[in-house]
Amino acid sequence: MTGLLDVITRVQQLQQQLAPRPAAAGGASGPAFAAELSAAGGARGGSAPAGGARGDSAPAGATGPAVVEAARRYLGVPYVFGGTDPARGLDCSALVQRAYADLGVTLPRIAADQARVGTPVAGLAQARPGDILAFNRPVDHVAIYLGGNKMIAAPQPGEKVKIQDVYATPSAIRRVLPEAPVAGADAAQLVRPAGLRTGGGLAGVPYADLFTAAGARHGVSPKLLAAVAKVESSYNPRAVSPAGAQGLMQLMPGTARGLGVNPFDPTQAVDGAARLLASHLKEFGSLPLALAAYNAGGGAVHKHGGIPPFAETRAYVPKVQAAMAALG
Repeated sequence: MTGLLDVITRVQQLQQQLAPRPAAAGGASGPAFAAELSAAGGARGGSAPAGGARGDSAPAGATGPAVVEAARRYLGVPYVFGGTDPARGLDCSALVQRAYADLGVTLPRIAADQARVGTPVAGLAQARPGDILAFNRPVDHVAIYLGGNKMIAAPQPGEKVKIQDVYATPSAIRRVLPEAPVAGADAAQLVRPAGLRTGGGLAGVPYADLFTAAGARHGVSPKLLAAVAKVESSYNPRAVSPAGAQGLMQLMPGTARGLGVNPFDPTQAVDGAARLLASHLKEFGSLPLALAAYNAGGGAVHKHGGIPPFAETRAYVPKVQAAMAALG
């Protein structure tokens, strides 16, 4: 059945590539933008070429967040099975293909082929904005990960391109664009989206001034610190967990002693947590792994070669990422 659908999709793709294009409508909506893009011609005017993945060198400006922004421009475009022209409609794999094509990256046309490009990502906790999420076996649906357990997709007939929750465990996650190398003090900045960099606004968040100051001192996103505090203690500086973690940032007594801080003093606790997270970001070069180390310890992350298989840690990492996303 999947083979037949692939054939039908390919035939419809060729038909639409050869068919005359309608005049584009004006306006700023998703369909209007897509129509104007199609009418513009050139590399962005039609479907990206079917076939293999991109070359080894990604075009300038081709990053995961840039893929997300490209995909957002198609919000509101109707779902059309086999559709490759955004002026008429897109299916799920055409959306993914076009978002990458807008950045000069060529992807295959069929969802099952897109689920094999790039490099594999171990799980959703390790996924980054711009990664391709594939669903079902055999693969018959794909989407672009936004972060915070959200994705942008062309879901099904009768719907439009939209942002939705990642409703099921992906059968595959693929990273098409290479990760930037991380080294030294730059690691903490490279692993977080631009909107979460040091200096982001935290209006209305308890202890915002402490998160901002500690973030600036240690090169850690204030929003990351605020999200950790939210998940750990719900901003309660006197909190004590059943396991004995203490204070606003829920530092274990031994960890607090090693950092030289009083975990019940918010200023000291935030500074200690910022130093600890900066160390984990530098060591692991990955925000999900740094969060896993904060929760379970760096030794556990090394031992298991990734996020440890502990239910608490597996739940903790996406929870903090979601809290960060909620901060804007």
